[in-house]
Amino acid sequence: MKPPASAIEALLEGSHADPFSLLGVHPGPDGTFARVFLPGAETAAAFSLKGGRLGKLTRTDPRGLFEGKLRGKPKPVKYRCTTGDHEWWITDPYSFGPVLGPIDDLLIAEGTHFRLFDKLGAHCIEHQGAQGVHFAVWAPNARQVSLVGDFNDWDHRRHPMRSRKDIGVWEIFIPDIGPGRAYKYRIVGPDGTVQPLKADPFAFASELRPKTASVVAGTGKQDWGDTAHRDFWASADPRREPIAIYEVHPGSWQRDEHGWFLSWDAMAERLIPYVADMGFTHIEFLPVSEYPYDPSWGYQTTGLYAPSARFGAPDGFARFVDGAHQAGLSVLIDWVPAHFPTDEHGLAHFDGTALYEHEDPRLGFHPDWNTAIYNFGRREVSSFLVNNALFWAERYHVDGLRVDAVASMLYRDYSRKAGDWIPNPEGGRENWEAVQFLRAMNRAVYGTHPGVMTIAEESTAWPGVTLPAYEDGPHASSLGFGFKWNMGFMHDTLRYMAREPVHRRYHHDDITFGLMYAFSENFVLPLSHDEVVHGKGSLLNKMSGDDWQKFANLRAYYGLMWGYPGKKLLFMGQEFAQRREWAEDRALDWDLCDAPAHAGVQALVRDLNRLYREKPALHARDCEGDGFEWLIVDDAHNSVFAWLRKAPGARPVAVVSNMTPALRTGYRLPLPHDGLWHEVLNTDATAYGGSGQGNLGQVRAEHGAAHVTLPPLATIMLEFE
Repeated sequence: MKPPASAIEALLEGSHADPFSLLGVHPGPDGTFARVFLPGAETAAAFSLKGGRLGKLTRTDPRGLFEGKLRGKPKPVKYRCTTGDHEWWITDPYSFGPVLGPIDDLLIAEGTHFRLFDKLGAHCIEHQGAQGVHFAVWAPNARQVSLVGDFNDWDHRRHPMRSRKDIGVWEIFIPDIGPGRAYKYRIVGPDGTVQPLKADPFAFASELRPKTASVVAGTGKQDWGDTAHRDFWASADPRREPIAIYEVHPGSWQRDEHGWFLSWDAMAERLIPYVADMGFTHIEFLPVSEYPYDPSWGYQTTGLYAPSARFGAPDGFARFVDGAHQAGLSVLIDWVPAHFPTDEHGLAHFDGTALYEHEDPRLGFHPDWNTAIYNFGRREVSSFLVNNALFWAERYHVDGLRVDAVASMLYRDYSRKAGDWIPNPEGGRENWEAVQFLRAMNRAVYGTHPGVMTIAEESTAWPGVTLPAYEDGPHASSLGFGFKWNMGFMHDTLRYMAREPVHRRYHHDDITFGLMYAFSENFVLPLSHDEVVHGKGSLLNKMSGDDWQKFANLRAYYGLMWGYPGKKLLFMGQEFAQRREWAEDRALDWDLCDAPAHAGVQALVRDLNRLYREKPALHARDCEGDGFEWLIVDDAHNSVFAWLRKAPGARPVAVVSNMTPALRTGYRLPLPHDGLWHEVLNTDATAYGGSGQGNLGQVRAEHGAAHVTLPPLATIMLEFE
């Protein structure tokens, strides 16, 4: 039956709600019938994909609509088009059946699909005998979705998509295109409003900013060589392994000779050997997902599934991770489910409604960052984010996710005044939907990817951040992370180090207090990027005193930190005492490494990492109280701290810090074993830029104590023979 003229008009305008019902190849009472939109063509003949002629079509509308009968049963077809002397071929997308199936529908509807990244987004596949790209996007409230790109002149009339109404997904298979093609979605909202062109939430690559289109691309790499690395971590308990993290902003660690970003391959050639030489065990990147605005450092992401185009193609990141693994280094990435920017090409009001976010700004707007907040209670949104966590572990072999701004997710009143937030149904401030999402994410990651860890940036006293998320119930509170950043350690100890030594005796508990809770969670001690930006200055300039004392304080502080229970994290540049505050638009000041004082700090950090890795007493009980014992806790008058680090079967190590410029000789240090204790570290050594005071390599303990020399503003470590 001939469709009404209004339907044809809607089809040609690109506004028909069900283009697959009119376009393509269909069975009819008189045999197979074809209808196709071929703008610019004067003639069209149909052929099978293998080249057999099926019939000639008649142009029924000068705008490019062709119709006609074909020989044989309905099947995918291609058309030979002509205009004057010009000839071209087009394979008809509307002659192909759907790619997604009923199992996908079921799992997507339930929010239990753990391989959404195999189904949504753009995938190069073979379908019904043709090579091409399958596109699929979730937009359940849209009146219509069209695919636009550089393969159809960004003309929305060319490729309106098929609606899978039960799950709100739109899909289309475009034959004869492949990787590298730019595309977006043109979405008509439920009220008929055409939205700004949207990037693909599941895009695996994006154009380089300021362009914002998604790009068809593969993920990961085929020839991974990191089996031994992954097998080791899959069988290890990370709480009992040395973890020393070098935090890196990939855009400003170094730049090339033109001042541009290093590619992942160039970064691999420079960064991996450097980090390995410095003795770190992990590289942690600030977010590598695509983001539009450089000064956001990646935390305002618009492409959670796409490594940023700033550093080259996505496969370059896969090669970096593989190379790091083969060098014995793990790779962590910052992951940002706490908020997303409202750029018009992103997720905000994606299908003309508050789809990924809450409609009410008291739930869906983040006052700190002027961003939207994910609707964690919506199963499709939670599934989108959980799948993203799994995606990075599977496709790029990352060893872990450091989850940004967890505290802002846990509380409905975070950074909000009274009246600007909505209590939960019980009247409380807890965001139980976000809690359930975080628990689901951790269960999925730890349940499917042994050896991959998650780390929470969480600054409150929320109970059980690193307890397994086993218990059930809507108000179960344990989150299931592997580790948590110890923000209290960072704030307290930096505040202490900023004080003049003469005043430190009155603030002794800035150091001792943290040991009251040091084993309540599995902690990472972070000296992160957040502490060296926005007017806070570098770590060196946070230290008190003149220039010599600043360096001595910093060395003593690093010695204390590497001897303190917990995994270690140091932001790039602080390993050589960067003087200037960090800025994302320039490389670090590497020329400082030629100066003896800076080279000394760099040598110290290298040696601290070596000791930390080689001495089980310093790492094997980082998260357990039986690995720590106070030796001197109350000498506030002299600002001296001493404790013992120990582990079963390991030689104990005493860590002693003198936080004044006074040289203390004959200082009585209680030690649990009589005999020789070797001085395995002295931050005052001349090799590090210190004054060279110390214990000539060893001390002898008798009757439960040794009399030791404590260098000025220094930390020493003594290992029992």
